[in-house]
Amino acid sequence: MAGSKVQQILKIVNREGTIRARDLNAYGIERVYLKRMSDRGLIEHVGRGLYSLPNAAPTENHTIAEVAKRVPRGVVCLLSALKFHGLTTQLPFEVWCAIEEKARRPRIDRPMMHFVRFSGLAFEAGVEEHKIEGVTVKIYSPAKTVADCFKYRNKIGIDIAIEALRECRRQRKCSNDELWHYAKICRVANVMKPYLEVIM
Repeated sequence: MAGSKVQQILKIVNREGTIRARDLNAYGIERVYLKRMSDRGLIEHVGRGLYSLPNAAPTENHTIAEVAKRVPRGVVCLLSALKFHGLTTQLPFEVWCAIEEKARRPRIDRPMMHFVRFSGLAFEAGVEEHKIEGVTVKIYSPAKTVADCFKYRNKIGIDIAIEALRECRRQRKCSNDELWHYAKICRVANVMKPYLEVIM
């Protein structure tokens, strides 16, 4: 095995945290090296087409970093975004991920996923980027996530949406203007208005 390519791959994995086999295309490195390195224990095969350093200590957000690699156009949303921002006591057993309305649904065996289809501004607005385990992860902002929770209240429960709204304001993670802005984008301004008036 060419030592220089092994060292190059190790540097990439160390920098990125987790890599996809196809990420090596940009470096002109054949994917076969990943299998050989995995067989030798230099890297670890952690999912379909995904590799990381062996015994890398996963953070509590490891699964959303893994999802970001496997669904690069997806955005972490709803319960998973609430958990990331510390706005809920819920512990979702699935990663909630928004995809565009007409996008093909990704085929993923693990981690467990719950895909939600957003369209237009509801998909594009309020996206933040966070580095998790070296991976750039797209996650909706606290205010956008709260508005999404009210929009999908029949799916996740109105109590969770109200809890998220209260926590968002209590922790000062957004302003009322931001909440109102995203409430309009998600077309839930009338639904959120009485709850906003109570906490203002």
